[in-house]
This record gives sequence, C-alpha cells and structure tokens, in this order.
Amino acid sequence: MIRNTSIKHMLLTLLLFVVAVTAHAQVLKPATWSYDVSKKEVAVGEEVELIFNVRIDKDWYLYSSDFDPELGPMVTEFKFAKHPSYELVGKIKPIKPKKKYDDLWGGEYTYFVGTAQFRQKIKVLQPTLQVKGSYEYQVCTDIDGKCIPFDDEFTFSNAQIQVTAGSGAATPPAEAATQAPQQQATGNTPSTLGATPTQPLLPQDTTASASATDTNTDTAATVATTDEGVVTPAIPADENTAQGDGGLWAFMLVAFGSGLVALLTPCVFPMVPMTVSFFTNSGGSRAQGILKALVYGLSIIAIYTLIGTIVARLFGADGANFISTHWLPNVLFFVIFLVFAMSFFGMFEITLPSSWLTKVDSQADRGGWIGVFFMAFTLALVSFSCTGPIVGSILVASAGGETVRPIVGMFGFSLAFALPFTLFAVFPSWLSTLPRSGGWLNSVKVVLGFIELALALKFLSVADQVYHWGILDRDVYLALWIVIFTLMGFYLLGKLRFAHDSDLPYISVPRIFLAIATFAFVVYLIPGLFGAPLKALSGYLPPQSTHDFDLNNIIRQNAGGGATATAATNQLCEQPKYADFLHLPHGLQGYFDLEQAKRCAKEQGKPIFIDFTGHGCVNCREMEANVWSDPEVLKRLRENYVIAALYVDDKSELPESEWYTSEYDGKEKKTLGKKYADYQISKFNVNAQPYYVLMDENENVLVKPIAYDLNVNNFVKFLDAGVAAYKAKQPVAQK
Repeated sequence: MIRNTSIKHMLLTLLLFVVAVTAHAQVLKPATWSYDVSKKEVAVGEEVELIFNVRIDKDWYLYSSDFDPELGPMVTEFKFAKHPSYELVGKIKPIKPKKKYDDLWGGEYTYFVGTAQFRQKIKVLQPTLQVKGSYEYQVCTDIDGKCIPFDDEFTFSNAQIQVTAGSGAATPPAEAATQAPQQQATGNTPSTLGATPTQPLLPQDTTASASATDTNTDTAATVATTDEGVVTPAIPADENTAQGDGGLWAFMLVAFGSGLVALLTPCVFPMVPMTVSFFTNSGGSRAQGILKALVYGLSIIAIYTLIGTIVARLFGADGANFISTHWLPNVLFFVIFLVFAMSFFGMFEITLPSSWLTKVDSQADRGGWIGVFFMAFTLALVSFSCTGPIVGSILVASAGGETVRPIVGMFGFSLAFALPFTLFAVFPSWLSTLPRSGGWLNSVKVVLGFIELALALKFLSVADQVYHWGILDRDVYLALWIVIFTLMGFYLLGKLRFAHDSDLPYISVPRIFLAIATFAFVVYLIPGLFGAPLKALSGYLPPQSTHDFDLNNIIRQNAGGGATATAATNQLCEQPKYADFLHLPHGLQGYFDLEQAKRCAKEQGKPIFIDFTGHGCVNCREMEANVWSDPEVLKRLRENYVIAALYVDDKSELPESEWYTSEYDGKEKKTLGKKYADYQISKFNVNAQPYYVLMDENENVLVKPIAYDLNVNNFVKFLDAGVAAYKAKQPVAQK
C-alpha cells in the first residue's frame, strides 16, 4: 500500500513538473547572446574589438543596428557605460546583415537569421579594464507572427582581456572625463530589463546567456576563425545565396520586361531589321553570320551588365541605407525621373556627345570580332536617347538594394534587348512578321513618360515622409496620380497629342484595351481621396495617417454625436494618459494605461480588450491593417469593449513614484514599455506580440487569449466569446 502511494506521489510530481514546464514554455528566448574579443592580450594604448555573437533559433530573425530607427522595426541598440579605462573607437558595426525592403514599413531594413555578430572597437586607456553596458533588440518570426523585444546587460573585464603596460601611457581620469562624449558614440538609451551574462533572463533557460569566459565553446558551432584570429559568423552559404532569391528573380523579370519595352521605342525598333540584314548579307557562310550575330548579342549583354557592375561597385551594400532613406538621393532620383519623363514627352532628347558616336562607329568599321563588339557598343550609344531613361530607372530602383541587384537588373534588361537581334539573324524570315515603323513607336515613348512621371513621386514621397516636410501627403499624392493616369488615358484615346505624334485616324484594339485598363486604375484610385485604404498600393503610397480628408475617420469621430450612439460606442471616461504620442488605429478610442481602462470598464459595464503591442512590431501593424480594419471587428471593438493598447517597447520614462522592482526578474522598471512587458510576462507567462487578452475590470481573463491570426472570422468569434463570457459572469458578480 505504501509502495503504491509512493508511486502515485511520484507520478503526481512528474505530472505537475510537466505541466509547469509546459506552462512556462510560452515565455520565449529565441536569441542567445555570447561575448568574445578579437585578441586576449592587449597593451595600454592599443585597440581591441569587442565581439557580440548571437545564435538565433530557426524560423526567427533579429533586426540589425544599421537602418533608419524612424522606419518602424526596433533597431538593435547598444549602450556603453562611461569608464576611464577605455574609449570607443567609431560605432558598433553589424557583420554582413541581410537586407529587405518591406512594403508595410515603406523602407529597407537589415536583419540576421541563424547567427549574428556585432563588433565595437575600443582603445584601452588603463591597465584595469572595465567595459559595461546594455543592449536592446527585437526578434520576430513569420511562422506564427510573433515579435518579442528584449534587453540585456554585458560586461568585459580583465578576466576576458589581459591588459599589459605598453608604450601608450594610461589616460588620467581627468583627461578621460573630457573624452566622455566620445564614449556615447552609439547614442542609444540605457536599458534596465534583462540579465548579465552570468544571470539568464529566463530562469528555466540555463543557456539563454553565456559569460564571456566560456564563449569559445558555446559559439563553436556558430562562428569561424579567420586568418587574423578574428571570429566571424559562419553563416551557411545556402542562406546567403537563398536570401532574396525570390526578390532578385522578380526584379530580373521586371528588368527583362523593360528590355522588351525598350525594343518598341523609335530609337531601337527600326534598327532591328537594319542590323540583322547586315549580318545576313555581309558575306561569308550563313553559319559565320549566325555566329557573329550571337557574338553581337552577347556583346550587348556584356556592355549593359558591365554598367550594372560599375553601379554596384560605386554604391555597394554600405550605401543602401543612405540611398533608401536620405533626402538627397531621393530628391535627386525624383529630378532624374522627371527629366526622363520630359524627354519621353518630346521636350528634348537625351543624347551623348557626337564625338563619342564617331569614334565608336569608326571602330565598328574595322570588321572582324572587334568590329562586332563595337557595333554593339554603337547600338547602345545610338539608342541612348530612348533606352537611357529605362536603364536609369532600373539602376535607380536597384541602387538601394543588395550589391548584386544592379548586375542582375542590367543582365535581365540586356538579355531582352539582345534577344531579337540574335533570333532574327538566325531566322531572317521572321523579319517579314514585324510591324512597320510608324507613329505608334512615339506613342510607346509618351506612355513610358507618364509612367516615369508617376514613379518619380515615390522618391519625393520617401524624402517627404522621413523628414516630415508635409509636401506630398497621401491625398496630394493620390490627386497627382489620378491626374497623370487620366491624361494618359486621354492620350491613348487620341484626345491629347504631343509634338512628335502622328495623326490618329482610328483607335486600334490594343490601344483601346490599354485605355480601359488605365481608366479602371483611375477609378480604383478615386476612393483613396476620401480615405479608402487601397491595400494593393500600400507599398507605393504615403501612410494613411498623412491623409487630411479621411472620410472614414470623420464618420467614426462623429458616430457618437447622438445620445443613442454615445451609449453604443467606446466613449472615453477620462482623458487618456500618453495620448499625445500614442494612438489607436482606425479612429478607435481607448487607453494606454491599464488602470485607466479598468476604471472605465467598471464605470461603463464593459469588458476590456488588451492589445499587447509595440512600435516595432510589424505583425501588430499587419493585424491592425488587415483584421482590425474589417467592419465587423471595428463594430465590436467600438461598441463592446474598453480598449487598452499596452506598448511593451515604449521608452517613455515613468514618474519616479511609479518605479518598481519586478518580482519576475528582480529588475527595476522605470519606463512604460518595461512596465507592460513585465506585466505581460508575469500575468500571462507570454512575452511575444501581438497578444490579445479579454478581461473584466478585476483582471479576470474571460476567454483564452489569442495572438497573430489574419483570419477575420476567428477574431470576430474571439470578441463575441469575450462578451458572452463577460455577460455570463455578471449575475454571479451581482450576487
């Protein structure tokens, strides 16, 4: 009997252990940090690199530190504490992060998968070295839409770096104090939440953080040593090559299509039969003529790809962030596209100096294989007035991306450009199937001019949004697009003519179909003037918040005008705290402080809808754009709930009277974000966002919380279940 009882106790203990581990497993730590140095011994006056290695779980990614912090995602930030034993040399450097353009944020960010590494160079000033600080970062996954912000602390000391007395004299403390401003080179705010390398943030995860003394063994699988003895990430080659493959293929197809369009311009199309006739009638065997045509086509590809390579070398990956966010290149690109459009409209021609053409053409007359190459060069120069704007557009579009994009873009363009010259030389009988040259070629140029003009606004919009000029808000942008494409539609119908256009006695069938498509696009744009989201164009338009006349927002704001409506909508009980810098989407009203929401819920007799969110949470924005915007969801949020949006990454400092020490990690919480990140973990054992909780004014959870789910019906059922559970509890509460 005793033995059976003992077995039962053991089984019960085991069951409780499994339940506890399962419950605790919802608190995630997808990134493990460790620390190393570039050399173990250093003399006073010498420099050494501090190395931060990160091991990232599969299907997760870590945002880097080298993109515009105003873009949206949470940038990895480092804070180095002042100390007279060292000074910072330059800024923190991420090692080979990946790059991606995101339509939702409207810009390019950098990130890591698998492994990450950051390096900070310091100069040792005293034998007793002590480098302390903290860092903040965010990891996300697209599998189930989670984003989690973290912060942690680090320490480098003589235990990791042996400092010897060198030729460089130690900097006196007084002199070091004058150098203090340099020690804040990263310019980041301090963090308080997190753990030191010897004290993991999560009690159950003994590998969540490693001390700098054992990083050599801990990171053996994720780093590799170079010839100089410096540790660098050993990212598998397939990850680097696979990154952005879909984007590169799509970009190459766009460039290929641009090459086909370039063939239809009046500078190029008439040259196809002329050039092909040269190869088929230049003497020699047919096989030799075909071979020369192939070399001609390959020469065209080589010339344009070389241009892409030069652009890649000039800009490279380091210039991508500057090009994509700084006002100067974006305004410059806007002007370039504007000039391209005016050229296509026939205002002037973009031509190269005639002396260049004469010299290159003289080389083409030499004959032989060199002559074939210079014939291709001559074609590139002669057709520049038509192809230059198209080539320039491709290079501008690719300059802000990865280094390989300009090369891929120019290869795709030149492949399409060279293809007909080669094919018609191999099969000359196909020449009879080509349409005759005529006024339609100039129409192609004019249509391209309208498109160039519309795309030019995108670059001006980027600079306008980043620097808050207020020149090109969403409604102004849409108005200009509507006018541009309306004029394009009238041009296709022959109602608008330019100087070089031929008479248009009738409208061809392809032209009428293009006009129909153009006017349909204009009709699609018009509701956007009154606040329609136009989700298909979200990556090209300024944010909805810049719209001056948002009819939907006006209706929402006035929906509570009457007495009946006031009772139905989520009217505020008191002025929300932090409403001067925190806002809810879609005109919803609510709070950013839980205590205010609880008081209002008690006063109005409604449940609370808690939205654990963050400024840098891309999946939170996606839920708001695609799920919250649904009329059924908005109706329920507006009428049935008191909303509390709790930002877990907001850095606004709380009043000193509200500071407290967390029972979870023992850290003092001083900011709004730390407060609600700690609340989410302590109360719900979850640290990922978005996370939605329905509760009553006493913080009793009504239904099982949910996270990222783009299914609108599921979200509606979740909200309805919360209301039903709240009403079911009311009689019990009244008793």
